[in-house]
Amino acid sequence: MSLKQKLLAHQIYLILATLFITALVVSNLIFQKFFTWNPFGWYHFELSVGILPYPITFIITDIISEIYGKKKANKVVIAGIFASLFALLIIIIADGAPATQWSPVGDGMYHKVFGFSSIAVFSSMMAYLIAQFVDIKIFHFWKKLTHGKHLWLRNNFSTISSQFLDTFTVLLLLCSFNVIEWHLFGKLLINGYLFKVIVALFDTPFIYAAVYYFRRRFDLKQGEEIEFLD
Repeated sequence: MSLKQKLLAHQIYLILATLFITALVVSNLIFQKFFTWNPFGWYHFELSVGILPYPITFIITDIISEIYGKKKANKVVIAGIFASLFALLIIIIADGAPATQWSPVGDGMYHKVFGFSSIAVFSSMMAYLIAQFVDIKIFHFWKKLTHGKHLWLRNNFSTISSQFLDTFTVLLLLCSFNVIEWHLFGKLLINGYLFKVIVALFDTPFIYAAVYYFRRRFDLKQGEEIEFLD
């Protein structure tokens, strides 16, 4: 691999990591708004808007796992934890700062919007840690088992399995902390998991396109990873 290719690969890795962290942090900040979605005309999803950017994190970890390897994927996951905790610290400090009388957003409104952020971040982090590491582990298990073939298999198996753990864990913790009422647990679990499965199935062509680009751009063979960053 030439020096120019190495620099480009490093830049793309940083961009992917940035998108991953942004999607993760934003999903924790906007989770309190819920919306309905009726794509099929016969089933109404009731979902948190925080779920919209979250599947992006699994797409990115699958791409990084495929091209840069397990170690680099795990590093992005850990970076996401620190970014979320840092965002939480900023929110807590801002919540404690008294608003002026003329402030467009008063203390009460700010606390109502961001007051549950600490619980949300904690719940999300627990679910995130379990789901992301399981996703990466399953992804590489199938990659090794299939000798780098059948990308669709490891992409969907890893994401669908880990997304159930993620959805179940985060809802369990949010209900336990009384952020969400228990009678909503089953409905939100089904809605959230089905939504993530649908996204996982539809994102497969995009992952294939990304992997195809990487292999052509960096002269990678099937199953080969960029290892120079280690």
